[in-house]
Amino acid sequence: MKRVFLFLATNIAILLVLSIVLHITGANRFFNNQHGGLDYSTLMLYSVIIGFTGSFISLWISKWMAKMSYNIQVIQTPADADQEWLVGTIRHLAAKARVQMPEVGIYESPEANAFATGPSRSNSLVAVSSGLLRAMEKNEIEGVLAHEMTHVSNGDMVTMTLLQGVLNTFVIFLSRIAASLIDQMLRKNDDDSGPGFGFFIASMIFQLILGFLASLIVMAFSRHREFRADAGAAQLTGKASMIGALRRLQQIMESDPIIDDRSTALSAFKINGKPHETNIMASHPSLEARIEALEKL
Repeated sequence: MKRVFLFLATNIAILLVLSIVLHITGANRFFNNQHGGLDYSTLMLYSVIIGFTGSFISLWISKWMAKMSYNIQVIQTPADADQEWLVGTIRHLAAKARVQMPEVGIYESPEANAFATGPSRSNSLVAVSSGLLRAMEKNEIEGVLAHEMTHVSNGDMVTMTLLQGVLNTFVIFLSRIAASLIDQMLRKNDDDSGPGFGFFIASMIFQLILGFLASLIVMAFSRHREFRADAGAAQLTGKASMIGALRRLQQIMESDPIIDDRSTALSAFKINGKPHETNIMASHPSLEARIEALEKL
Protein backbone atom coordinates (compact mmCIF):
# COMPACT_ATOMS: atom_id res chain seq x y z
CA MET A 1 0.00 0.00 0.00
CA LYS A 2 3.02 2.31 0.39
CA ARG A 3 3.44 2.55 -3.40
CA VAL A 4 -0.26 3.31 -3.85
CA PHE A 5 -0.08 6.07 -1.25
CA LEU A 6 2.97 7.60 -2.93
CA PHE A 7 1.28 7.48 -6.34
CA LEU A 8 -1.82 9.24 -5.03
CA ALA A 9 0.29 11.76 -3.15
CA THR A 10 2.15 12.63 -6.35
CA ASN A 11 -1.11 13.50 -8.14
CA ILE A 12 -2.57 15.48 -5.23
CA ALA A 13 0.50 17.22 -3.80
CA ILE A 14 0.83 19.91 -6.44
CA LEU A 15 -2.84 20.88 -5.98
CA LEU A 16 -2.37 21.22 -2.23
CA VAL A 17 0.80 23.27 -2.58
CA LEU A 18 -0.80 25.65 -5.08
CA SER A 19 -3.90 25.98 -2.88
CA ILE A 20 -1.81 26.84 0.19
CA VAL A 21 0.21 29.42 -1.74
CA LEU A 22 -2.94 31.05 -3.15
CA HIS A 23 -4.52 31.20 0.30
CA ILE A 24 -1.44 32.71 1.94
CA THR A 25 -1.11 35.33 -0.80
CA GLY A 26 -4.80 36.17 -0.60
CA ALA A 27 -5.50 35.14 -4.19
CA ASN A 28 -8.61 33.25 -3.01
CA ARG A 29 -10.46 36.57 -2.91
CA PHE A 30 -10.53 36.66 -6.72
CA PHE A 31 -13.21 33.99 -6.92
CA ASN A 32 -15.47 35.49 -4.24
CA ASN A 33 -18.16 37.92 -5.31
CA GLN A 34 -19.09 41.09 -3.48
CA HIS A 35 -21.70 39.30 -1.37
CA GLY A 36 -19.23 36.81 0.04
CA GLY A 37 -20.35 33.84 -2.08
CA LEU A 38 -18.49 32.11 -4.85
CA ASP A 39 -18.21 33.54 -8.35
CA TYR A 40 -18.67 30.22 -10.17
CA SER A 41 -17.39 31.33 -13.58
CA THR A 42 -14.20 32.74 -12.07
CA LEU A 43 -13.83 29.68 -9.87
CA MET A 44 -14.17 27.36 -12.87
CA LEU A 45 -11.53 29.31 -14.82
CA TYR A 46 -9.25 29.19 -11.78
CA SER A 47 -9.86 25.45 -11.45
CA VAL A 48 -9.06 24.77 -15.10
CA ILE A 49 -5.80 26.73 -14.97
CA ILE A 50 -4.61 25.14 -11.73
CA GLY A 51 -5.98 21.69 -12.59
CA PHE A 52 -4.16 21.40 -15.91
CA THR A 53 -0.94 23.18 -14.90
CA GLY A 54 0.52 20.32 -12.88
CA SER A 55 -0.54 17.67 -15.42
CA PHE A 56 1.03 19.43 -18.38
CA ILE A 57 4.21 20.24 -16.47
CA SER A 58 4.52 16.53 -15.61
CA LEU A 59 3.97 15.57 -19.25
CA TRP A 60 6.43 18.15 -20.54
CA ILE A 61 9.28 16.93 -18.28
CA SER A 62 8.33 13.23 -18.39
CA LYS A 63 11.26 12.10 -20.54
CA TRP A 64 13.75 14.09 -18.49
CA MET A 65 12.31 12.74 -15.23
CA ALA A 66 12.47 9.16 -16.53
CA LYS A 67 16.09 9.51 -17.57
CA MET A 68 17.04 11.05 -14.23
CA SER A 69 15.01 8.66 -12.06
CA TYR A 70 16.27 5.47 -13.69
CA ASN A 71 19.65 6.69 -14.96
CA ILE A 72 18.62 5.59 -18.46
CA GLN A 73 21.43 5.23 -20.96
CA VAL A 74 20.00 6.41 -24.27
CA ILE A 75 21.45 4.45 -27.18
CA GLN A 76 23.00 6.95 -29.58
CA THR A 77 25.13 4.39 -31.41
CA PRO A 78 24.57 0.67 -30.66
CA ALA A 79 27.54 -0.72 -28.72
CA ASP A 80 26.91 -4.38 -29.56
CA ALA A 81 24.68 -6.75 -31.52
CA ASP A 82 22.01 -6.83 -28.80
CA GLN A 83 21.65 -3.05 -28.75
CA GLU A 84 21.62 -3.00 -32.54
CA TRP A 85 18.79 -5.57 -32.52
CA LEU A 86 16.87 -3.57 -29.90
CA VAL A 87 17.08 -0.30 -31.84
CA GLY A 88 16.30 -2.03 -35.14
CA THR A 89 13.25 -3.78 -33.70
CA ILE A 90 11.82 -0.55 -32.29
CA ARG A 91 12.49 1.22 -35.59
CA HIS A 92 10.58 -1.54 -37.42
CA LEU A 93 7.67 -1.36 -34.95
CA ALA A 94 7.57 2.45 -35.13
CA ALA A 95 7.26 2.24 -38.91
CA LYS A 96 4.44 -0.33 -38.65
CA ALA A 97 2.65 1.81 -36.05
CA ARG A 98 3.24 4.93 -38.20
CA VAL A 99 4.87 6.98 -35.47
CA GLN A 100 8.20 8.76 -35.31
CA MET A 101 11.14 6.73 -34.06
CA PRO A 102 11.40 7.22 -30.28
CA GLU A 103 14.55 7.49 -28.23
CA VAL A 104 15.64 4.05 -27.05
CA GLY A 105 17.29 3.50 -23.69
CA ILE A 106 18.34 0.81 -21.23
CA TYR A 107 18.28 1.15 -17.46
CA GLU A 108 20.17 -1.13 -15.09
CA SER A 109 17.68 -2.97 -12.87
CA PRO A 110 16.91 -6.56 -11.85
CA GLU A 111 13.22 -6.09 -12.67
CA ALA A 112 11.86 -7.45 -15.95
CA ASN A 113 10.07 -4.36 -17.23
CA ALA A 114 9.83 -1.66 -19.87
CA PHE A 115 7.93 1.57 -20.31
CA ALA A 116 7.21 4.37 -22.78
CA THR A 117 6.88 8.03 -21.91
CA GLY A 118 7.17 11.45 -23.50
CA PRO A 119 5.07 14.53 -24.28
CA SER A 120 3.82 13.36 -27.68
CA ARG A 121 3.78 10.58 -30.29
CA SER A 122 6.63 12.32 -32.11
CA ASN A 123 8.71 12.93 -28.98
CA SER A 124 8.79 9.77 -26.92
CA LEU A 125 11.15 7.42 -25.12
CA VAL A 126 11.05 3.63 -24.85
CA ALA A 127 13.15 2.29 -21.97
CA VAL A 128 13.91 -1.36 -21.28
CA SER A 129 15.41 -2.82 -18.11
CA SER A 130 18.57 -4.89 -18.25
CA GLY A 131 16.68 -7.51 -16.24
CA LEU A 132 14.11 -7.92 -19.01
CA LEU A 133 16.80 -8.25 -21.68
CA ARG A 134 18.49 -11.00 -19.67
CA ALA A 135 15.31 -12.89 -18.75
CA MET A 136 13.45 -13.03 -22.06
CA GLU A 137 13.90 -14.48 -25.52
CA LYS A 138 13.95 -12.06 -28.44
CA ASN A 139 10.46 -12.97 -29.65
CA GLU A 140 9.14 -12.26 -26.13
CA ILE A 141 11.02 -8.95 -25.94
CA GLU A 142 9.54 -8.03 -29.31
CA GLY A 143 6.06 -8.48 -27.83
CA VAL A 144 6.99 -6.17 -24.93
CA LEU A 145 8.37 -3.54 -27.31
CA ALA A 146 5.23 -3.75 -29.46
CA HIS A 147 3.15 -3.15 -26.32
CA GLU A 148 5.13 0.00 -25.54
CA MET A 149 5.01 1.25 -29.13
CA THR A 150 1.21 0.81 -29.04
CA HIS A 151 1.12 3.10 -25.99
CA VAL A 152 3.02 5.66 -28.06
CA SER A 153 0.84 5.28 -31.16
CA ASN A 154 -2.35 5.48 -29.05
CA GLY A 155 -1.12 8.73 -27.49
CA ASP A 156 -1.69 7.28 -24.02
CA MET A 157 0.70 9.71 -22.32
CA VAL A 158 -1.29 12.70 -23.57
CA THR A 159 -4.64 11.03 -22.86
CA MET A 160 -3.63 10.30 -19.27
CA THR A 161 -2.53 13.92 -18.88
CA LEU A 162 -5.83 15.27 -20.21
CA LEU A 163 -7.82 12.91 -17.99
CA GLN A 164 -5.81 13.91 -14.93
CA GLY A 165 -6.23 17.59 -15.81
CA VAL A 166 -10.02 17.28 -16.15
CA LEU A 167 -10.27 15.40 -12.86
CA ASN A 168 -7.99 17.90 -11.11
CA THR A 169 -10.24 20.70 -12.37
CA PHE A 170 -13.37 19.16 -10.88
CA VAL A 171 -11.55 18.25 -7.66
CA ILE A 172 -10.62 21.91 -7.16
CA PHE A 173 -14.01 23.24 -8.27
CA LEU A 174 -16.15 20.89 -6.16
CA SER A 175 -13.88 21.08 -3.10
CA ARG A 176 -14.17 24.89 -3.09
CA ILE A 177 -17.96 24.75 -3.38
CA ALA A 178 -18.24 22.25 -0.53
CA ALA A 179 -15.76 24.23 1.57
CA SER A 180 -17.71 27.45 0.98
CA LEU A 181 -20.88 25.82 2.31
CA ILE A 182 -19.04 24.57 5.40
CA ASP A 183 -17.43 27.98 5.92
CA GLN A 184 -20.78 29.79 5.74
CA MET A 185 -22.29 27.39 8.27
CA LEU A 186 -19.41 27.97 10.69
CA ARG A 187 -19.37 31.76 10.36
CA LYS A 188 -23.16 32.29 10.43
CA ASN A 189 -23.71 36.04 10.92
CA ASP A 190 -20.13 37.13 10.25
CA ASP A 191 -20.27 39.97 7.70
CA ASP A 192 -16.66 39.54 6.55
CA SER A 193 -16.90 38.82 2.82
CA GLY A 194 -13.55 37.02 2.52
CA PRO A 195 -13.13 33.29 2.96
CA GLY A 196 -12.55 32.24 6.55
CA PHE A 197 -10.10 29.76 8.04
CA GLY A 198 -12.82 27.12 7.94
CA PHE A 199 -12.92 27.47 4.16
CA PHE A 200 -9.19 26.81 3.92
CA ILE A 201 -9.27 23.71 6.15
CA ALA A 202 -12.44 22.30 4.57
CA SER A 203 -11.12 22.81 1.02
CA MET A 204 -7.96 20.87 1.90
CA ILE A 205 -9.99 17.99 3.36
CA PHE A 206 -12.41 17.83 0.44
CA GLN A 207 -9.51 18.09 -2.02
CA LEU A 208 -7.84 15.06 -0.44
CA ILE A 209 -11.06 13.02 -0.50
CA LEU A 210 -12.04 13.97 -4.04
CA GLY A 211 -8.43 13.60 -5.20
CA PHE A 212 -8.40 10.02 -3.95
CA LEU A 213 -11.68 9.27 -5.76
CA ALA A 214 -10.30 10.87 -8.93
CA SER A 215 -7.23 8.66 -8.71
CA LEU A 216 -9.48 5.59 -8.76
CA ILE A 217 -10.84 6.80 -12.12
CA VAL A 218 -7.27 7.27 -13.40
CA MET A 219 -6.39 3.74 -12.27
CA ALA A 220 -9.46 2.32 -14.03
CA PHE A 221 -8.46 4.03 -17.27
CA SER A 222 -4.87 2.82 -16.82
CA ARG A 223 -6.08 -0.78 -16.63
CA HIS A 224 -8.22 -0.25 -19.74
CA ARG A 225 -5.29 1.13 -21.76
CA GLU A 226 -3.16 -1.89 -20.82
CA PHE A 227 -5.71 -4.17 -22.49
CA ARG A 228 -5.67 -1.90 -25.55
CA ALA A 229 -1.87 -1.89 -25.69
CA ASP A 230 -1.79 -5.70 -25.48
CA ALA A 231 -4.28 -5.92 -28.35
CA GLY A 232 -2.28 -3.42 -30.40
CA ALA A 233 0.91 -5.37 -29.78
CA ALA A 234 -0.81 -8.54 -30.98
CA GLN A 235 -1.59 -6.74 -34.24
CA LEU A 236 2.01 -5.55 -34.65
CA THR A 237 3.86 -8.78 -33.82
CA GLY A 238 1.21 -11.49 -33.65
CA LYS A 239 -0.90 -12.75 -30.78
CA ALA A 240 1.48 -15.61 -29.92
CA SER A 241 4.40 -13.24 -29.34
CA MET A 242 2.43 -11.03 -26.96
CA ILE A 243 0.92 -13.96 -25.06
CA GLY A 244 4.39 -15.48 -24.79
CA ALA A 245 5.75 -12.24 -23.33
CA LEU A 246 2.98 -12.04 -20.71
CA ARG A 247 3.37 -15.69 -19.76
CA ARG A 248 7.09 -15.20 -19.32
CA LEU A 249 6.40 -12.14 -17.14
CA GLN A 250 3.99 -14.28 -15.14
CA GLN A 251 6.70 -16.90 -14.56
CA ILE A 252 9.18 -14.22 -13.52
CA MET A 253 6.73 -12.64 -11.07
CA GLU A 254 5.98 -16.02 -9.51
CA SER A 255 9.66 -16.86 -9.00
CA ASP A 256 11.29 -13.46 -8.48
CA PRO A 257 8.70 -10.65 -8.12
CA ILE A 258 10.91 -7.56 -8.32
CA ILE A 259 9.40 -4.14 -9.15
CA ASP A 260 11.78 -1.18 -9.30
CA ASP A 261 9.92 1.74 -7.66
CA ARG A 262 12.47 4.50 -8.14
CA SER A 263 9.74 6.59 -9.78
CA THR A 264 6.16 5.92 -8.66
CA ALA A 265 4.86 8.32 -11.31
CA LEU A 266 6.21 6.02 -14.04
CA SER A 267 4.97 2.77 -12.50
CA ALA A 268 1.62 3.02 -14.28
CA PHE A 269 3.42 3.23 -17.64
CA LYS A 270 5.38 -0.01 -17.27
CA ILE A 271 4.28 -3.19 -18.99
CA ASN A 272 4.15 -4.97 -15.65
CA GLY A 273 2.78 -3.41 -12.47
CA LYS A 274 3.01 -4.45 -8.85
CA PRO A 275 0.11 -6.69 -7.75
CA HIS A 276 -2.44 -5.14 -5.37
CA GLU A 277 -4.81 -6.59 -2.83
CA THR A 278 -7.73 -4.74 -4.41
CA ASN A 279 -8.17 -4.40 -8.17
CA ILE A 280 -9.58 -0.86 -7.97
CA MET A 281 -6.23 0.40 -6.65
CA ALA A 282 -4.16 -1.30 -9.36
CA SER A 283 -2.72 0.51 -12.38
CA HIS A 284 -2.54 -2.80 -14.29
CA PRO A 285 -4.94 -5.71 -14.75
CA SER A 286 -3.64 -9.05 -13.58
CA LEU A 287 -1.40 -10.90 -16.03
CA GLU A 288 -3.94 -13.73 -16.03
CA ALA A 289 -6.72 -11.37 -17.15
CA ARG A 290 -4.51 -9.89 -19.87
CA ILE A 291 -3.57 -13.32 -21.24
CA GLU A 292 -7.21 -14.39 -21.19
CA ALA A 293 -8.24 -11.25 -23.10
CA LEU A 294 -5.60 -11.89 -25.77
CA GLU A 295 -6.63 -15.52 -26.15
CA LYS A 296 -10.19 -14.35 -26.91
CA LEU A 297 -9.06 -12.08 -29.74
